[in-house]
Amino acid sequence: MTDIKKGLAGVVVDTTSVSKVNPETNSLLYRGYPVQELASTQPFEAVAYLLWNGELPDDAQLAELRSTERPLRALDPDVRTVLDLTPLDAHPMDEVRTAVSLLGAAALAGSGSVLDAGGSPEDNLRRSVQLFSALPAIVAYGQRRRRGLDAVEPRDDLGYAANFLWMTFGEEADEAVVDAFNRSMILYAEHSFNASTFTARVVTSTLSDLYSAVVAAIGALKGPLHGGANEAVMHIFDEIGSAQDVAAWLDTALAEKRKIMGFGHRVYKRGDSRVPTMRAALESLVEHYHRPDVLELYTALETQFVARKGIYPNLDYPSGPAYNLIGFDTATFTPIFVAARITGWTAHILEQAASNALIRPLSEYVGPDERHVEGYVPHADELALADRPEELG
Repeated sequence: MTDIKKGLAGVVVDTTSVSKVNPETNSLLYRGYPVQELASTQPFEAVAYLLWNGELPDDAQLAELRSTERPLRALDPDVRTVLDLTPLDAHPMDEVRTAVSLLGAAALAGSGSVLDAGGSPEDNLRRSVQLFSALPAIVAYGQRRRRGLDAVEPRDDLGYAANFLWMTFGEEADEAVVDAFNRSMILYAEHSFNASTFTARVVTSTLSDLYSAVVAAIGALKGPLHGGANEAVMHIFDEIGSAQDVAAWLDTALAEKRKIMGFGHRVYKRGDSRVPTMRAALESLVEHYHRPDVLELYTALETQFVARKGIYPNLDYPSGPAYNLIGFDTATFTPIFVAARITGWTAHILEQAASNALIRPLSEYVGPDERHVEGYVPHADELALADRPEELG
């Protein structure tokens, strides 16, 4: 029998220059730069530029990106209309998926045949910047309308992270909060051929358009085994309640063989290299909001779970409580992930389109042997076809 690689585990399907995990240092690298260095020194806009272009921008290049991005921040009126038609109890990821689909339909209107859907590299870079700019307004309005609040207009005097928080909460965030949020966005921006990124590359390989690839990636990210984990972490924290209750909760959870979200990663065997940076951001928020109880619960669960199972936290574990402290609703966590990962997705879409091959794997069939419908008489052309050599495709 064929050696089946379930989930494509261990299968190398292509090359990429966007990111990798360096096994020697256990560091996630964006275009060669350790992500913790980028998160500690760069604004998110500079990291977006790096992922799209391969190098960090100089001052002039960063200023040019900002001059392009900031005028595109406002919530599109048609998108707002469609979001207002979406049920308030729909998951916010459904809102984001629908909004991106509408933006794509508008951008591609009048473009002609689907044979021309892919677009030029320049077209796709422009579309990437558009989505990067538009997503904060979509995510922010989603949370605000569920709270019965109106949209907040963007500000072009604020950086990306600060404006995202402004549009969500209607007030200018303190620098400590902006810094922690900026770091989280950089840490979530890219992670090689994960499920959603691979989905985007598969769609791109068909020569479909960038928006369709992003919509497909959003669908993949919605799954709790991928993007929903940071939401699940917060549900766990809410369920436990306090550090004193961790041991009893964990006893029950392990006895019931529950999957504890926020721990473990297929790529990292010695712990997620992004966690220390995000934990430091969480600690700064705990200090800013005077919430030591959050860090106590975080530390107690991490310590006891690692001691019992030997499985370490991933990025979702510190990001969940960090976003909660900032004030985001739990259901908004995964849409924030979308707003960050749009940079990585689109970098991979650009890369796939530049050196494309249709992604079309084979499968091992395990169903019934060939059988026939009683009374069916084959056409002559079918009989001729049956005599031809087998072709796989």
